[in-house]
Amino acid sequence: MIDIPLLIYFAFWYLGNYYYNIQNKNASNAAGGSDYAMTIATAQLAVGVIYAVFLWVAPDARTPPKITFKDFIAMIPSGVCSAGAHAASVFSLAAGGVAFGQIVKAAEPAFAAVIGTFVYGDKISVAKWLCLVPIIGGVCLAALKQNADGSIELDFTIGGLVGALIANVFAAFKGQESHRLMTTPGLKDRMGSVGNQFALMTIVSLIVSIPLMFFKEGHLLEGFVVKFQTDKKVWSNVILSGLTFYGYNELATMTLKKISAVTNSVANTAKRVVVIVGSAIVFNESISGLKAIGCAICIGGVFLNSVIDDIFPSGAPKAKKH
Repeated sequence: MIDIPLLIYFAFWYLGNYYYNIQNKNASNAAGGSDYAMTIATAQLAVGVIYAVFLWVAPDARTPPKITFKDFIAMIPSGVCSAGAHAASVFSLAAGGVAFGQIVKAAEPAFAAVIGTFVYGDKISVAKWLCLVPIIGGVCLAALKQNADGSIELDFTIGGLVGALIANVFAAFKGQESHRLMTTPGLKDRMGSVGNQFALMTIVSLIVSIPLMFFKEGHLLEGFVVKFQTDKKVWSNVILSGLTFYGYNELATMTLKKISAVTNSVANTAKRVVVIVGSAIVFNESISGLKAIGCAICIGGVFLNSVIDDIFPSGAPKAKKH
């Protein structure tokens, strides 16, 4: 039988992810570029927190969590990593092309494998290690373009590349710390719903991001406030991107808990394709030639990395799934 609610989750997850990338880039462009990346990232988290708190206080909306102060302190490492991944992503997409930034971010499994193995002692199969070759190779190929005369040159911004790489590092640590956090006895029960889990992590991320915002962009805040108050493109895209960021992440969490690991991998792979192609069309970014081939190889490697241990279950123990 067709699971209609699950299909609806998928549709709004993909739609929210797509629109978040568009609105996030529009907010950065309207504000003046990557100079306000940390401010925009923090504002997006603030919008999500306001929405989450509203659901807790509204009648019959969502039961608040019943965590302890010790639980909240335990969430800080994961929240720091989550805040870092979000801020670096916003910077990457503000400083460079959205499509290329998403291609680099698709290489997150390579960072997860290295950090999981050498920092957290995970055991990863040889097959998974081999899958990193097309992922990394695809990203390298996507960074090139072929000119009309046949010459090949690099085609990316340093800020876009570095931001996406840093986001991948934080995301890899976030996966490990989130796994460690959710194995705490009784924590899931005290958190309650999946929505509460994401809401709490967003609150921790916001608390972490605020001092970093003042440290990095405090001298620019007055200018941003003026733009926010006077330019509709700034305030509308900041608010909408905050809502879509929170919404699609919560929907993704709800969706992925209802499907198998293989379906999960297919869904994530399809999502990346939708976002990369859609954003390239909206912002008139070229993904033809070498970039298109590199993108296809990278995305294919990511999918294969996700399912390889299910295809070949023998060998080294599987890595932890986060």
